[in-house]
Amino acid sequence: MDNTQDKMRRPLFALADCNNFYVSCERVFDPSLEGKPVVVLSNNDGCVVARSNEAKALGIPMGAPAFKFRDLFTRNSVRIFSSNYALYSSMSDKVMSILKSSAPRIEIYSIDEAFLDLTSLSRNRYDITEFTRDIRGKVKQWTGIPLSIGTGPTKTLAKIANHVAKKKENLGGILDLDTLTKSQQDRILDNVNVGDVWGIGRKYASFLGKYGIRTALDLKDAPRDWIRKNLTVEGLRTAAELEGLYCIPFSEKKPVRKQLMVSRSFGEKVTSFEELRETLAEFSTRAAEKLREEELSAGNITIYIRTSLYGERPKYHNSCSVDLEEGTFYTPHIIETATALLKKIYRPGYEYKKSGIILSSIEKADRRQIGLFEDREQVTRRENLMRSVDSINALMGKDFIRPAVTVNDRKWKMKNSLGSAKYTTSWDELPRVKIGKEI
Repeated sequence: MDNTQDKMRRPLFALADCNNFYVSCERVFDPSLEGKPVVVLSNNDGCVVARSNEAKALGIPMGAPAFKFRDLFTRNSVRIFSSNYALYSSMSDKVMSILKSSAPRIEIYSIDEAFLDLTSLSRNRYDITEFTRDIRGKVKQWTGIPLSIGTGPTKTLAKIANHVAKKKENLGGILDLDTLTKSQQDRILDNVNVGDVWGIGRKYASFLGKYGIRTALDLKDAPRDWIRKNLTVEGLRTAAELEGLYCIPFSEKKPVRKQLMVSRSFGEKVTSFEELRETLAEFSTRAAEKLREEELSAGNITIYIRTSLYGERPKYHNSCSVDLEEGTFYTPHIIETATALLKKIYRPGYEYKKSGIILSSIEKADRRQIGLFEDREQVTRRENLMRSVDSINALMGKDFIRPAVTVNDRKWKMKNSLGSAKYTTSWDELPRVKIGKEI
């Protein structure tokens, strides 16, 4: 890998990953959190889904049930936040916008990660380390979010380089594997648990450990025939990528999702049909918005309801599904269908804890077939109505216009008692600065 001419011919990828992203978003708007242990909790303030480095040092594991760690939180003055997905999504958009303007090509991998294709820069003899350091500085200066960037000839190696850049403070958040010798690269791979290799995971790690394959280097050096037989073609690609052979394709286009689900656990138990209908109407509205945002339509609707899995109260769960004659992203149609399905499975006398809607048979909206007996003019009016609603809500704020069935005071709404303000998406929650002296 250290041959200069080979480097000029090979692809080059970087993985840009925001450090402790949810916590970092909270720190942007509250600098007093810097250097303090901070955790962010999941929906209904249930489990830990993000931790600052200081919280990790206290031994707080990812996914820890918050109620089991309350004493530790109190003893160590751990700052606790409910998930603020509106803020995190907005900050993600800002970071990704900077990456898009800086790199030749970008593949957004998750809310806080993106692959960058730097092949053209490498072949034009750019100083890649300096280039990625500049991107990191720009993201930090313009958004306040700390970023780590790892670079390598494959996406899998870029992932590993990023992992090392994040762990080793002396690297300053940047590592380009092409600046290292082969023996140095092998030492890095030998210090990466095979379960931490992209695409392997815990299940395969346990299996591989039985055969003495415990590190990324072990997997790289394992016989290819054995890997193909025991890890399938995907495992073979991963092993080849560890060797520096480009196998996992880079794609700027986000693949069309196969399924879209919106579900929540309730802040309080729900017993009536009307309340359950409200929950499903709310979730249907969010799902339809997401369809339109991604220019998709759905041809199948499934809903489910269930009681708590714990305690001594009577248990009940059920689901119901229907194929639509034509695909849709029309909110009233989805709500109406979800309500009809609920009538089939609702049973009185239970305390319901969760409901959800699942949209499937998804395709691009512009490829949707108009039904033989469907009124094309009416379809066009509905589509224009939904786009108008989305535009007004984008301008005036979320839910400025919303279905009447969702406007009630919802006691079932998720617990969010520790949430921060929606600093970037709500006019009413913008940060305020006092100017001048009080009289």
